[in-house]
Amino acid sequence: MGRPDFVIAGAGHNSLITACYLAAAGYSCRILDARPIPGGGCASEELLGPGYAIDTCSTGHTLIQQNPLIRMDELGLVARHGLSYVDPDPVAHVAFPDGEQLTMPLDRDGTVAEIARFSEEDAKSYIRLLNEFDELRPLLGKARAGPIGHVPSLKAILADHPRGGVWSRRMALSAYDIIKREFKEPHVRAFMGWMAFQTAVPIDRAGTGLLAYQIVAPRQARSWSIPKGGSGQLTDALVGFLRDKGAEILCERMVKRLILDDGRCVGVMTADGEAHLATRGVVSTIHVKHLIDMADDDVWPEDFRFGVETYNVGVPFFASYLATTRPPVFETPRGEVTAVSAGYAGWLEDLVQSGRDIYDGRLSKDVNWLLVATPTLADPGRAPEGHHTVKFLTHTIYDLPQEGPGGWKTRKEVFTDRLIETIRRFCPSFTDDVILARLTKSPVDIEAANPHMIQGAPHGGDRSIAFSGEQRPAPGWAAHQMPIKGLWQTGGTTHPGGSITGIPGRNAAMVVLKDIGRDPSEVMKI
Repeated sequence: MGRPDFVIAGAGHNSLITACYLAAAGYSCRILDARPIPGGGCASEELLGPGYAIDTCSTGHTLIQQNPLIRMDELGLVARHGLSYVDPDPVAHVAFPDGEQLTMPLDRDGTVAEIARFSEEDAKSYIRLLNEFDELRPLLGKARAGPIGHVPSLKAILADHPRGGVWSRRMALSAYDIIKREFKEPHVRAFMGWMAFQTAVPIDRAGTGLLAYQIVAPRQARSWSIPKGGSGQLTDALVGFLRDKGAEILCERMVKRLILDDGRCVGVMTADGEAHLATRGVVSTIHVKHLIDMADDDVWPEDFRFGVETYNVGVPFFASYLATTRPPVFETPRGEVTAVSAGYAGWLEDLVQSGRDIYDGRLSKDVNWLLVATPTLADPGRAPEGHHTVKFLTHTIYDLPQEGPGGWKTRKEVFTDRLIETIRRFCPSFTDDVILARLTKSPVDIEAANPHMIQGAPHGGDRSIAFSGEQRPAPGWAAHQMPIKGLWQTGGTTHPGGSITGIPGRNAAMVVLKDIGRDPSEVMKI
């Protein structure tokens, strides 16, 4: 193999996006990934038999819709590589401990009317929340349209805004603070807490206040958008673009070491002893906790090492995947409801406690946050005719050493039974005979399948105030340039964090291109 311009260490959606822009600018790329398939957390796999396309991590792609990559189709992923999205209706359906349930239809007035069943005042607050986010949306987009330090920060933009002080305070508060202030009725509070906890950051953490707006408003405007055919269709489109440009994508190549020459990163060494050298440098999406171990301590300055050592890897996930003959059907006094995005929410205070339990390493007594994703309701081609794929997802602790030998390994199926029973209270027709096959992944299993997901946390790290913006991944190193020359970082450990946004990937490409003397506007609409 010849020496490419860039070696890309990791094939998550963000690093693939970075590679796409570099390839579009005419540079050759070699992408390496430890897994058998590219995509990282943006993958669909037939884990439960032929024809059942399971999203092993991400399912919803709402946030990436505002990225120019998709919004302006900068790389032709939609026009030329088959990527398309489905916008399910209803957006969500959530059940509560007392048996009540709330449906969020795509029609805004319908959601307002549904909230008004619980509280007229909270319905007005919901309208106000959506309207106020409309004034922040373009400012947020402007702040995220470029890397840290390359465009004005949201804080700087708000300094000149007539309501900048209001938004600055909201940004510093927790989602719990915001929800408790804006909503009074327990069911509405629980629904808003369930939505805010979607990004797996405990909702009482300082700096999560925008989640109460940022998750709800885009979904109300667009829905919980899903790629037709599975989450992996985004990866397939990116891979298709790269292959058209002659890029190499090599899987089952775990990067173990950075190769330095006179203090500059010139390539990587994989676990099988292969050296992959680049003429211009390396773009990494390796978790920073692992990256720092891939070179000698003395090449990392103290501030970077301290930032990485104190970096919070985030909340672990527990996932169960099912192949079924029917979807979960929620029975309500107003009729049956099915939703691609459904679930269960404990009361707001219980949601807060569950986040605290996780960071304290304590298994919560009750399941208080549960997502039940059934994408086949809106995209039936993901399963054999008349069948469905269902994913149960919750947040919990990494392992269960205090429970005795074996930890999750000996208890995960019982825990899955508990999740199913939680939903069966509201979906009595979702009986055992409906379930044809299932696969359970504890946080330990999730980490084993993808080393980037340290302790089973797929979002790249906590996004509270200490680990966001200029603090991510370490203070002074938030602009994608790493302390080693010739090494750039993208992915969930960089601003603005995990989820399927593509923003870290596009922003990293912007930095790399500028650093090598190219104008990003040659391949981006900026």
